[in-house]
Amino acid sequence: MPQAIKNVEILEGDGGVGTVKVIHFGEGSQYKSAKHRVDAIDTENLTHSYTIVEGDALAGVLESITYHVKIVPTEDGGCICKNRSIYHTKGDVEISEEKKRKERRRHCRCSRPLKPTSKPMPKS
Repeated sequence: MPQAIKNVEILEGDGGVGTVKVIHFGEGSQYKSAKHRVDAIDTENLTHSYTIVEGDALAGVLESITYHVKIVPTEDGGCICKNRSIYHTKGDVEISEEKKRKERRRHCRCSRPLKPTSKPMPKS
C-alpha cells in the first residue's frame, strides 16, 4: 500500500489502546494526513476500533470518524474484513448517502484479495 500510505508517526503510546498516530497518505490519496487514536484492540475476537480526530478527511464538517473493524475467519483459511464507520458531525450537518457510498468504496480500494500462499494460516 505504498501509494495509499506514505508513513505513520506515533505521537504517543506503544501501539496499544490510547496510542495516537498521524498517518501521512501517499500521492495517490485525496487526503494529506489523519490523526487517529486507538480505542480498542481485542486479539481474541479479532477486532480493532479507532477514531480519526484530526485531519483533512474530516472535511471541516466532522468532529471525528470512528471505525470498528472485525476480521472473520473463513473455512477455507481466508478471512472477511467487516468495517463499521460512525460519523460524528459538527452541529446539524448531515452526510449524504452518496458521500457515505463513496467513502465505503474508497475503503474497499485499500483492501484487496491476496494470493494464497503455500502455507495455511495457523488456527488459534
